[in-house]
Amino acid sequence: MDPAAAAAAEEEGREKPPVIYTMENKPIVTCAGDQNLFTSLYPTLSQQLPREPMEWRRSYGRAPKMIHLESNFVQFKEELLPKEGNKALLTFPFLHIYWTECCDTEVYKTTVKDDITKWQNVLKAHNSVDWLIVVVESDAKKKNKTNILPRTSIVDKIRNDFCNKQSDRCVVLSDPLKDSSRSQESWNAFLTKLRTLLLMSFTKNLGKFEDDMRTLREKRTEPGWSFCEYFMVQEELAFVFEMLQQFEDALVQYDELDALFSQYVVNFGAGDGANWLTFFCQPVRSWNGLILRKPIDMEKRELIQNQEATLLDLRSYLFSRQCTLLIFLQRPWEVSQRALELLHNCVQELKLLEVSVPPGALDCWVFLSCLEVLQRIEGCCDRAQIDANVSHTVGLWSYATEKLKSLGYLCGLVSEKGPNSEDLNRTVDLLAGLGAERPETANASQSPYKKLKEALSSVEAFEKHYLDLSHATIEMYTNIGRIRSAKLVGKDLAEFYMRKKGPQKAEVYLQGALKTYLAEGWALLVTHTRKQLAECQKHLGQIENYLQTSSLLAGDKHLTEDERKSFCQEILDFANHQAENQGQKVILPMHSFAQLKTLHFDPANAVVHVGGMLSIELTLLSQMPIPVQVDQIAIHVHFSIEKNSYRKTAEWLTKHKTSNGVINFPNEVAGFPLSRNNLPALELYEMYERSPSDNSLNTAGIICKNVHMLLRRQESSSSLDIPSGVTLEDGAHVLKCNNLILEPGVNKITFNTQAKEPGTYTLRQLCTSVGKVQFVLLHIYPIVQYDVYSQEPQLKVEPMTDSLLAGIPQKVKFTVTTGHYSMKNGDTLQLSNADAMPILYHPESKAVIYSNTREKISESSLRIQSSEKITSISLPVAPAYHVIEFELEVMYLPSATESAAEKENATNKEVHRKNKEKQKQDNCMATVDQKVTIDCPWSIYSTIIALTFCIPFNAKHSLLSAGKRKYVQVCVQNLSELCFQLSDYSLKNSADCTDLQLVPLNPESQQVIYSKQSIFFVWELKWTKELPLSLQCLFSVSFCPATSEEQSFTLKPFTYEFQVENFFTLYHVKTEIFPPLGAEYCKTGSLCSLEVSITRLVDLSEVDRDEALTESDGYCTTKLMYEVVDNSSNWAVCGKSSGVISMPVAARATHKVHMEVMPLFAGCLPFPDVRLFKYLPHHSAHSMQLDADSWIENDNLSVDKNMDDQADSSSIRSRGSLHSTASGEHKGLPMPRLQSFSSGQVFNCSTGMQILVIPSKDDHVLEVNVT
Repeated sequence: MDPAAAAAAEEEGREKPPVIYTMENKPIVTCAGDQNLFTSLYPTLSQQLPREPMEWRRSYGRAPKMIHLESNFVQFKEELLPKEGNKALLTFPFLHIYWTECCDTEVYKTTVKDDITKWQNVLKAHNSVDWLIVVVESDAKKKNKTNILPRTSIVDKIRNDFCNKQSDRCVVLSDPLKDSSRSQESWNAFLTKLRTLLLMSFTKNLGKFEDDMRTLREKRTEPGWSFCEYFMVQEELAFVFEMLQQFEDALVQYDELDALFSQYVVNFGAGDGANWLTFFCQPVRSWNGLILRKPIDMEKRELIQNQEATLLDLRSYLFSRQCTLLIFLQRPWEVSQRALELLHNCVQELKLLEVSVPPGALDCWVFLSCLEVLQRIEGCCDRAQIDANVSHTVGLWSYATEKLKSLGYLCGLVSEKGPNSEDLNRTVDLLAGLGAERPETANASQSPYKKLKEALSSVEAFEKHYLDLSHATIEMYTNIGRIRSAKLVGKDLAEFYMRKKGPQKAEVYLQGALKTYLAEGWALLVTHTRKQLAECQKHLGQIENYLQTSSLLAGDKHLTEDERKSFCQEILDFANHQAENQGQKVILPMHSFAQLKTLHFDPANAVVHVGGMLSIELTLLSQMPIPVQVDQIAIHVHFSIEKNSYRKTAEWLTKHKTSNGVINFPNEVAGFPLSRNNLPALELYEMYERSPSDNSLNTAGIICKNVHMLLRRQESSSSLDIPSGVTLEDGAHVLKCNNLILEPGVNKITFNTQAKEPGTYTLRQLCTSVGKVQFVLLHIYPIVQYDVYSQEPQLKVEPMTDSLLAGIPQKVKFTVTTGHYSMKNGDTLQLSNADAMPILYHPESKAVIYSNTREKISESSLRIQSSEKITSISLPVAPAYHVIEFELEVMYLPSATESAAEKENATNKEVHRKNKEKQKQDNCMATVDQKVTIDCPWSIYSTIIALTFCIPFNAKHSLLSAGKRKYVQVCVQNLSELCFQLSDYSLKNSADCTDLQLVPLNPESQQVIYSKQSIFFVWELKWTKELPLSLQCLFSVSFCPATSEEQSFTLKPFTYEFQVENFFTLYHVKTEIFPPLGAEYCKTGSLCSLEVSITRLVDLSEVDRDEALTESDGYCTTKLMYEVVDNSSNWAVCGKSSGVISMPVAARATHKVHMEVMPLFAGCLPFPDVRLFKYLPHHSAHSMQLDADSWIENDNLSVDKNMDDQADSSSIRSRGSLHSTASGEHKGLPMPRLQSFSSGQVFNCSTGMQILVIPSKDDHVLEVNVT
């Protein structure tokens, strides 16, 4: 029965009970007046009232809610009205209704009016203002009485008598028992009024109650304040919300009470205790667990009300109420979550309050509570829902398993001999504290009470229940992916099996837990689990596994020093015992015994020749806590021969091997996979929680912000499996050190070996032998190798600079790699002499001997002997696998090359000219290869080497004309990176013609020619009589490096030979432009007159005798073609721009050509170009054939261009008359041919001249050409 019903029952026992129409927990409404009338209307009223929801608006800004109103209608009695100070809301009547169906005035005056007056006087005496008068009007009574007043008269009288200012407090209900529209309308109006008045009463009375409750809570710091009294007040408010079916609001009230009590307990633990808490510090005498099968545990509620409840009583009752409301809210999974928090908190609160609890009592209470919560959830959910929400309940299963395990250990149910008398007495005391089983679970076969009592009754029953709970918990954790928790329960199960002498079953769980902890890096858990596993393996007789686990524990820093020494001694005892008995060897992984930290080679590059000594120094970090006598440490080496022989040369090995010789190995925590070292570091931050009122520190702690990165479970754990069957590689190459003592910490061990066979040696395994126990490092990683090579002697000749320059001394370095050959006294290098490349000897030349690692060994003078054909270089004495280096100076004399070039030029001038042009375009030095034959003492065959020399200079010439005067210009270009000093330049005629004089126009002093720069030399040609058509010239200039000191020998000068042909001036061309008549200047857009004057300067000569010459009666003429071209597009030639003329071959013969041109721009415009060609008949054999492909236009022809350059150009044609004539001929007829004049044969005196052109006045856009 709920509190309302209980209160009503108490009233019944004392006085005449009121009429209660429902026993449900609902708001109370009293009914006065005609009880029979109300009884007839009650069914309809109770059915219609909750149908329509009403909006409930509350104070303090709380959100409005829609509620359905129900009420308990009871007969009005003055005893039901609340007395002053009564805070019980459940028995508080929220509304008082007076029912009457009086329709007779006399009756109203004599009885009804007096009755209503008494009723209202009682309400006023108790300050109750929530009332309503209902007048029921019935047509049947009106028919029976003819002298009655109209209905409105009675209603008006009642309103006038009792409702002066509240006329709405009197309502009329017309024919309520009839099924008519009038009756339904009357009912709707009445119900709306009733709901409104009820809500108004709720809001007013609840608001006043909350204010009083808030005032009471604010007095909590005053002496004498009682939490139990306040608890009953706030629970009354929760009951009201529950009565209104506002379960969320009701739950909030209990949560506030929970939080308030928890804060007081925390403050008590901090030294700030309240007096009323002493009531909850009384010793625990009952531990029967939570009671969740009753909506209200009246027994515990009375204990709280009477301030006799213990901490467990208060917590049990508070949680039972929260559980009931959560079930109403259909949130059963939150019940399990809150229950787990409650159980853990209660354990801590008992410690904080220092409550006396018998041993095992709290375990019983937690166990019973866990099962009670689980069964309560099972009672309101089906099996599918339970299976889908295992993650919410598995915590309770695990906690129950843990507490049952604790009870089993406490009561002696897990010991080997079973429980003793003391254990039995303790069991009896614990069962007595449970009390009698509750009536609601007495008929249940699997109640928590029966399970606990049965589990503590015998060893077999305990084992059955504990195993069932453990296996169920492990299965649940596994199904939801909480592997860590499953392994933790399995570890407890393994401990149980070890106590029960079942190591086989325990090992499975311990190995599974260890595997998980290793994968996730839980160091302390790994250590604890290994200790358990070692004990298990020792019982099972697994010697190899036990020794391996012991070695890991001996090197574990989380154990005490004594524990580590004991495990280490276990290994040593076994090793010594087996050595005496000559038993089989046990091979274990090395990482638990010692760790390889560094490896150092000497020589540092780990490269040694055959017969050389190699030293390997290992740095081992011993994990053992005591010094260990080691019989032998061995390195197993794998030998391989490299297929690519070049990779085994000393040069390659020296360049590609590590230079410092130290290899560092990654740090690895013993027993942990290497991948754990790659996890991020902990990101820990301080966390403070301060009081909002006075900013005082409440709590402090640390928080890890990257816990999601650290607690990720690794699915793949194949790398964690302990390798089974560890084996050593068999091989002939083993490096050994015997009889060592490994001290704890860092140890250095040195291995020495002499290289024998060339190849690559890879360090594969490291083995440490202690008696019959061998600790093996299966794979040395990163890969460590050393190389042994055997090398043939080699000679290498290379220049000391980027390129060797011809004509000046250059240094060349000789490098002799002895290889396996030892240089003896008298060994020499024999070099064949070449006339073009003498070897220059300096007495101070030295030969340096280096070791194979480039360490300088010695230095000696170099002895060189030269004969006509051989240069002999004596080599110093040097052992095998050393390097001899010395330097010599050589000089290449380019005379032979130049002579060969002259011959080539004479035979194939075209190819030479094209190569010269290509070289000029590339702007790079010409190269010459000089081969030298060298005989070495270690070989019967000669070695041929080639040295490439670069010609530092490039020369070219040009013929310059000034009328009839002729000049020769020679350009010398320095293509090298050096600067040279030039002197003694000269230009000579090879034919030694006395009639020709070359007059230099250059300064006499020496000149410096810088890198990538040019110097020009000019001579004027003067002659006294007619010269031949071709002149052979030889240019010569002496040079030496500008920065070099005085040379002890002379350098051969640089020479350049060239030929000048057809250099006499035959024609003089002059161009003039005249403005239009009457104008002073030429204007843009106006036609101007162009006059071209061609004058013959000499009479008939040998050069004129060709196909173009026509001789008639001693009068000779030749045909010339002129062409006016403007490449800069400054002029527009109007009319014919080219033509063919017949020119007399006689001195001072002149031909003039007139044409019109138009300037296109304003400014000083250069004259158009005038070109002159020989016009040859079609049968000329010496002219170039002008086929269709060679008729291209060339606007870059110059009269001063070299003849060789012109010959490489395509035949030219004119635009104008020649093109027209050619196109007008029949296809297949021979076409005319043009021949260019040689450089210097035509002199154009108008080249470079300009004329002023002014713009026209009517031009809107002014364009000026500036050249």
